[in-house]
Amino acid sequence: MTAQRFNPLKADAHWQKVWEERETFRARDDSSKPKAYILEMFPYPSGRIHMGHVRNYTMGDVLARYRRMNGFEVLHPMGWDAFGMPAENAAMEKKVHPGSWTWDNIATMRAQLKRLGFALDWSRELATCHPDYYGQEQALFLDMFQAGLVYRKESEVNWDPVDMTVLANEQVIDGRGWRSGALVERRKLSQWFLKITEFADDLLQGLESLDRWPEKVRLMQENWIGKSRGMKFRFAIEAEKRGDIDSIEVFTTRPDTIFGASFVALSPDHPLAQQYAARSPEVAEFIARCKRGGTTAAELETAEKLGLEIGEAIHPLDPDWELPVFIANFVLMDYGTGAIFGVPAHDQRDFEFATKYGLDIRRVVAPSAAEADKPVTGEAETGDGILVNSRFLDGKSVEAAKAAVIARAEAEGWGRGTVAWRLRDWGVSRQRYWGTPIPIIHCEACGAVPVPREQLPVVLPEDVSFDVPGNPLDRHPTWKNVSCPSCGGTARRETDTLDTFADSSWYFIRFASQPADRPFDPGVAAHWLPVDQYIGGVEHAILHLLYARFWTRALHHMGQLDITEPFAGLFTQGMVTHETYRSLDGRWLSPDEVEVGAEGIIESATGSGVETGRVEKMSKSKKNTVDPEPIVEQYGADAVRWFMLSDSPPERDLEWSESGIEGAWRFVQRLWRIAGSASDGEGRDDTLDRKLHQTIAAVGANIEALAFNKAVANLYELASAIEKAAPSASKREAALTMLKLVAPMAPHVAEEAWSALGQEGLIADSPWPQADPALLVEDQVTIAVQVNGKLRDTLTVAKGASKEALEEMALASEKVVRILEGKPPRKVIVVPDRLVNLVA
Repeated sequence: MTAQRFNPLKADAHWQKVWEERETFRARDDSSKPKAYILEMFPYPSGRIHMGHVRNYTMGDVLARYRRMNGFEVLHPMGWDAFGMPAENAAMEKKVHPGSWTWDNIATMRAQLKRLGFALDWSRELATCHPDYYGQEQALFLDMFQAGLVYRKESEVNWDPVDMTVLANEQVIDGRGWRSGALVERRKLSQWFLKITEFADDLLQGLESLDRWPEKVRLMQENWIGKSRGMKFRFAIEAEKRGDIDSIEVFTTRPDTIFGASFVALSPDHPLAQQYAARSPEVAEFIARCKRGGTTAAELETAEKLGLEIGEAIHPLDPDWELPVFIANFVLMDYGTGAIFGVPAHDQRDFEFATKYGLDIRRVVAPSAAEADKPVTGEAETGDGILVNSRFLDGKSVEAAKAAVIARAEAEGWGRGTVAWRLRDWGVSRQRYWGTPIPIIHCEACGAVPVPREQLPVVLPEDVSFDVPGNPLDRHPTWKNVSCPSCGGTARRETDTLDTFADSSWYFIRFASQPADRPFDPGVAAHWLPVDQYIGGVEHAILHLLYARFWTRALHHMGQLDITEPFAGLFTQGMVTHETYRSLDGRWLSPDEVEVGAEGIIESATGSGVETGRVEKMSKSKKNTVDPEPIVEQYGADAVRWFMLSDSPPERDLEWSESGIEGAWRFVQRLWRIAGSASDGEGRDDTLDRKLHQTIAAVGANIEALAFNKAVANLYELASAIEKAAPSASKREAALTMLKLVAPMAPHVAEEAWSALGQEGLIADSPWPQADPALLVEDQVTIAVQVNGKLRDTLTVAKGASKEALEEMALASEKVVRILEGKPPRKVIVVPDRLVNLVA
């Protein structure tokens, strides 16, 4: 190795070309090796990759390369989650077609990813916006339709009257559309749904088998599915107020508190509320007011509680007990029955409502009978205890009281024990252009008719306009007008497109198998699935991961897959963060727009002071992003990769810093020097041999555990040990082996040094070093020598040395002799393999 410094730009380009030409990372379906499917959540092609992408894909890449070196056939693919609203926004703002905007971004991001040297099988690249992909998704939709897992019904949605589209709950901010700012309305539209609720119990039970998932993610999914055991029962409506509806059914998880009831509350969408609204302008206006408020459970939890009293209901256990009935803004129609009974003493939401409207707050659970009459003030009491003020339930535990109420309700016929789920069927209709067309044709005579298989894919028309709000497919002059496949009569295409979460619910299967004539080959898919290690952000813990689990189960239910869980292992990495900066006039500034001045951070263009804000997740809105491309151009791919792995535990956030990337670059150069200094030598260095094999074992174990920062720390220690060692056969072996150990993390410098040292083949194809078990056991220990409890010297001795030998060596220490001044110690305490304490 004649070059004094490693040239990353030259080496990066060279080895990336070699890997591509040799198809080094192409996965073979017919390989006899054990398989390993490594996958990072595929990106949305928004324009350019960011440091969050770099961190995510570097982690997966290390594992993929490590698995290859350990003899696995590795599938490590890449694609693009390419449908969605940002492309339509670009079409409206920049007057470009969503397709051209998307494909341009894909080309840019693909090139950026390739510059980082990721070991990806690019032959399997896919984009969800390509007809080859979404046509097969349409075929799967029709399979589900025929299996009874798809249906259409009228459903309430968030409707943006300006953008003229349905919004997800997350797109409604303070009651307004996230893009238009218009007040969101609740509307009923005919929507397509997938029957995810049919798999609710299985989805819940399946979480128990996912022992390689983070516990927090499993808990989030468990809560989202939301299995609640409780009771359904009815409150009769006061006789003179009865119309078509003579009772109100409620669901409760706390039937034990039935004697603490002080009101009944209905959702604004409840049939009884709608019945009253039809004959009362006051009720109709109140319901309209409720619908202008928040739409999510979280928003309603914190919003001001509003109610309108409309009548009375009769307590099922006391015909003389009447409770006021309210329409209330905090009751959701899509949970339970759309009606609740309020127990203010023991539910905070009910407490706030009762306090506002002056309703009774009656304690029915207390720590002891002696506290039965203690008032509930300030806030609801939700703790456990025994039943009080509850007639035949008094003195019972909460669980015993629940059972007693359910038993009486079932015996008397006014209620029954039951289970409710928070999970709702998945509404997949979106009034968007840039998405997968739903392959259904509507015929007045035949109803909803599936598009014939031979007519798939139903391709999006190119000639669309975004000049006016709404779905361009509705306005297209010809695309939606077709003949009915059943009767041949005039019909129209479905103009809704699928929720983009559908696209990401099966892409991992298409990566594994990509036949032209069907979504996947079951045999090939069975070979690769499930994904062995899935890596991505915790923000996808619920919807994406839950929908992918459902989609896999649906395919299993239809006999197309032999698995039910798509991801055997899941890792959620931390975010990449950076300081935020604001100019004095309130503008967000990017790191490129500031510099360090004499008196602190200043704006480069003006020299004015800058307000330095919190370290936060990199985001375009706050401009605290760092573009990887100039960093790679300056320091090389390996330095960027190394920094992403070395500076923080991978599950925690990583703060970007210039000093951090410079330190990574220095270590890459250090690796080059270590490789270059490993000349031939004679003899063995037992200490270095032992350190090398301990490092082999430690790095492997830490990569297996995805503890990349610990693996990096192991390599730092080995590097120091090699540098300190005298020339020997051990030193050359350690230097060559270290190149293999760093190859998954810094592959370019590893390949370049491997080649420069005359080694055969690619280091990427080399086997992972094997640790010698005999060298993993320490045969030396460091003994602390204390005088009167204070450390005065240390001894390096053979492990297991006798007490007598340790005492003799301690007394012979020059430092000890000097302190004791030639006098013998009064007492000697020896702890084998740990310390010698001399008491003077």
